[in-house]
Amino acid sequence: MKLLIKICGLSTPEALEAALEAGADMVGFVFFAPSPRHLGFEAAKLLGARVRGRAMKVALSVNAGDADLGAFVAALKPDLLQLHGKETPERVATVRSRFGLPVMKALAIETRADLSSIRLYANVADRLLFDARPPRQATRPGGLGKSFDWRLLENLDLGVPFMLSGGLNGDNVGEALRITRAPGVDVSSGVERAPGQKDPDKIRAFVRAARQAAEPRRASSAASST
Repeated sequence: MKLLIKICGLSTPEALEAALEAGADMVGFVFFAPSPRHLGFEAAKLLGARVRGRAMKVALSVNAGDADLGAFVAALKPDLLQLHGKETPERVATVRSRFGLPVMKALAIETRADLSSIRLYANVADRLLFDARPPRQATRPGGLGKSFDWRLLENLDLGVPFMLSGGLNGDNVGEALRITRAPGVDVSSGVERAPGQKDPDKIRAFVRAARQAAEPRRASSAASST
């Protein structure tokens, strides 16, 4: 199975093109005003049109209501909705049904106890994303460039596709994949030169490192199926 790579928080044509040309499978756009990666509707329309089917478009929101989600969908025309707030399983199911789009729910992970929420979302979300728990004083969700103990995901049978996020970059994504065997990885701040400013070289390096790390796994899988 091919590793899925998502570059999130894209906000300029240059960064988007770098992600697409590097071979990202998913490109993420943030609709959350407190974030330095927040995208306005007009920018979302323009960037979304540039994707032209080369990757899946992901709209990230945080505790958004139906009206806001509808506006995000109209502007970006995403292939996937990423809910990155405190949305309940019931809310996830409602969003998925109301908008007719697959949903990826982000879950904050810090200790093994946090894994208990997986079973609550596994039947209502199409995909899960594991991110580090933000510091207590943080005003935004997500790992904010911090990773969690990847060993918590070792040999974990989830029964639902997932992506690994939080503190990933071109230097550590290989180790993260070796430990977790995650079928997908998601990066944002790890490919930036400053908050909200993507670095094309870092994007390319991240995709290259992730693909190289996943290659032995693909080869092993192919061999076992023959």
